Amino acid sequence: MSAELLDNRQIAEVIKRLKVAMRDLPDPSVTLVGKKFKSPFLVLISCLLSLRTQDKTTLPACERLFARADTMEGMLKVPLGELRRLIYPVGFYKTKAVRIHEICRDLLHRFGGRVPDDLDALLTLKGVGRKTANLVLTEGFGKLGICVDTHVHRISNRLGYIRSRSAEETEFALRKKLPQHYWIEYNALLVTWGQNVCKPISPVCSGCPVNTICRRVNVTASR
Repeated sequence: MSAELLDNRQIAEVIKRLKVAMRDLPDPSVTLVGKKFKSPFLVLISCLLSLRTQDKTTLPACERLFARADTMEGMLKVPLGELRRLIYPVGFYKTKAVRIHEICRDLLHRFGGRVPDDLDALLTLKGVGRKTANLVLTEGFGKLGICVDTHVHRISNRLGYIRSRSAEETEFALRKKLPQHYWIEYNALLVTWGQNVCKPISPVCSGCPVNTICRRVNVTASR
């Protein structure tokens, strides 16, 4: 297959086929939180809990926590020990419990109890990086953003749509090339596909609906 990068006509076809193929697959946990609660604050907290944690662990932890407290003030009233128990066993749960309290205080004191809908403002919150900030914008506010996690970085390069060496490079490459009407859905689409089919090791290329388009960059073994 040609070593040339996919163009936007081809990525449009990729997105079209993947949307059909994943109709029966579950959305990522943060997307589900956004759809269910429609709260930028709870999307932010779910993003924090999802870091270094699988969705099968993240979503139950979110549901336990949000049943106990679903506001900034409410979460601050939950003692740290109880907060840790509620979110266990998400990765780094002890640190994340402290971070939840810090973020709640910061939002109340600096932003009047409102989650900012601006990327630069979100990045001033302790523990919030570009991935989380972009995800809050897209899933919490429905605003344009490109959230890049390991799946988006891997698959965007594996497809041969861009060439980048890091998640941050991938974000800015996609901002330049990917049509804006795909920005909001791109993360959820590639995360779901990456979790179920286009896995890091031995992706299921034989059953992939885009295997005739994908460049399979750096794929040395597949099923």
